[in-house]
Amino acid sequence: MTKFKTTMDVFKLLEKTNCRKCNKPTCLAFAAAVFQGQVPLSQCPFIDETILKKYGSQKLEYESAFEQDYIKVLAQLKDRINQIDLASRAEKLGGKFSNGRLILKIFGKDFGIGKNGEISTDIHVNPWIVPPVLNYVLSSKGLPLTGSWVPFRELETSRDWARFFEHQCVGSFKQVADTNPSFFRDIMELFNGRPVQNHYDADISLIIHPLPLVPMLICYNRPEEGLESDLNLFFDTTADKNLPIENIYTLSTGLANMFKKLAKTHG
Repeated sequence: MTKFKTTMDVFKLLEKTNCRKCNKPTCLAFAAAVFQGQVPLSQCPFIDETILKKYGSQKLEYESAFEQDYIKVLAQLKDRINQIDLASRAEKLGGKFSNGRLILKIFGKDFGIGKNGEISTDIHVNPWIVPPVLNYVLSSKGLPLTGSWVPFRELETSRDWARFFEHQCVGSFKQVADTNPSFFRDIMELFNGRPVQNHYDADISLIIHPLPLVPMLICYNRPEEGLESDLNLFFDTTADKNLPIENIYTLSTGLANMFKKLAKTHG
């Protein structure tokens, strides 16, 4: 069976019409999702049966490889957590140390990180959030927020991630907001989003805190008078100093995908 080596290998097989019948905003976003094992190639309605036979069974293989990599990375992160003094990191990370655990506010909720790297909280912990949280504990420089906002592509280390961020993250947020703006606002507030004062003129403009020193500003304008809707995401200029850029990407896209699932189930 032929295997995909890059996202572009998948993209070359597509109609490139951006029809969205695959539930992705663009053909490139769909290609990236197939390559990463998130969706099967068969989710595109225009793929010929012979192509599916050649590539179509790769999803489970990629998922299996992804799961194995996830477990390996998680074990390494937990081992590193076990070697640091969590109490000494608490103040620098915008958290506190209590009962042997580092406590961080994540989306307004208390998350506790123990010496063994285990995360405890009153709500369900999604797998995609764990590596970014542990990497935040391990590698954040603890720089104070500047209050200056920039899009993801203007963060110093974003070059290799910016294109995919627009498709996988911004596109997903926009899809939810376009479908049901009021529900989008409700979801944002559920994640402790707070209205922005004196920053951006937008129909919906909220700041959420995935991590104490990695806030995200989401601005959305509804379509009107022939103008398309517009959604932009901004980060403090210190974001990639307080969290590795790949973890900002993981955190943002994981949140966007969660919003899509919530909108589909409850919207």
